[in-house]
Amino acid sequence: MGPTKPESRQAKKAKDRVRAAMAAKASSQPTVKVRELLSNATAFLEAGDPETAASLALQVYEAVGDNGRQSGAVLTLLGQIHVELGEVDKARQYFLKAVSIDSDGTQPEDLGGGPEKFLWLAQLSEEGGQDSVSWFERGASALRTQIQTLTEGLESRPHTREEQEAVITEKRQKLADTLCAVTEVYMTDLSWEEDAEQRCEALITEATMLAPEVPETWQTVANVRISQTRSDEAKEALKRSLGLWVDLPPEQPGIPPFPTRVSLVRLLIEVGMEEEAIAVAELLISEDDTSVEVWYLGGFARYNKGEKLKQEDAADDSWQTFWRSSRRWLTRCLKIFEVEEYEDDRLREHAQELLESIKKELGEAPEDDDDHEDEVWEDTDGEDGDSDEEMA
Repeated sequence: MGPTKPESRQAKKAKDRVRAAMAAKASSQPTVKVRELLSNATAFLEAGDPETAASLALQVYEAVGDNGRQSGAVLTLLGQIHVELGEVDKARQYFLKAVSIDSDGTQPEDLGGGPEKFLWLAQLSEEGGQDSVSWFERGASALRTQIQTLTEGLESRPHTREEQEAVITEKRQKLADTLCAVTEVYMTDLSWEEDAEQRCEALITEATMLAPEVPETWQTVANVRISQTRSDEAKEALKRSLGLWVDLPPEQPGIPPFPTRVSLVRLLIEVGMEEEAIAVAELLISEDDTSVEVWYLGGFARYNKGEKLKQEDAADDSWQTFWRSSRRWLTRCLKIFEVEEYEDDRLREHAQELLESIKKELGEAPEDDDDHEDEVWEDTDGEDGDSDEEMA
């Protein structure tokens, strides 16, 4: 058998091209799979299935490690997943690892950049106080950088200007929310600091300039004004906050989250806006009629309204209407309190005190005082049987 004919230069080049194409395909497949798994993990988390999300995200983490292109993204996602799983320590460690990869939040968001990891660490801080503020400030700095970059790029992208402006608005709202969160820290953990009030003033001023269309911003303003005993200004801020959402149809994105509106009821009661507090409490009960705190606050607001009417004109028995309604709300509150094994002794004691005060004036509640008692345990679409006695 004769010697093998040497491979032509053209054939060799063709083989090299095939090998290069196969190598490129092989190297791109893991990247495609990583992105797909990340996307699926995020979808499962948003759908309320953190266990499946964790399984998928861990597959990505095993593939990319701590130094891969997608490491920051998967570490931040794993942190969010473990928050949902209630594993705060693990969540904190994942977020800290993400920070070690992107210490200032300037990497692209799809690679784990941006403010999220800093904001989560602020909320999960074991120390609270200044440590939380430091993390919030790092998140705020990342948001300011993003807003500036997006704003500077508006003119160069005229075809996507509307989309870019929507993103900027979203970032501004998140920054305002972050500043409000820092304000809350200075009103609680750091209230003893000499410049706490000045810092709060600067924070809420910037927040209202950034996002005057956000109800939570004005709610924070009201909270600060209450702490300063500036009640009239607090009322104006609360009216402005309410006006931004109270007439919106249910489930509109502009409506604040449930816990935020519960806090709103407390503030409304604190400044003597009982009618508004009652209205918001009724809306909340229509969404969740097993909330101990809302039943308590709705009863408390009715009690205060009745007390005011009683002091104005005891001969006018309209105050009794409010107190009878208050009795029903507070009774519901205590019943659900026991069933849910709710843990807030001060709330229970105050509800009991209010009921005792009502009892002294109106006597024992008749057996049929709560015509819809069983509805506490059923899906009632928020009907509490008080509509005939409530305000228009």
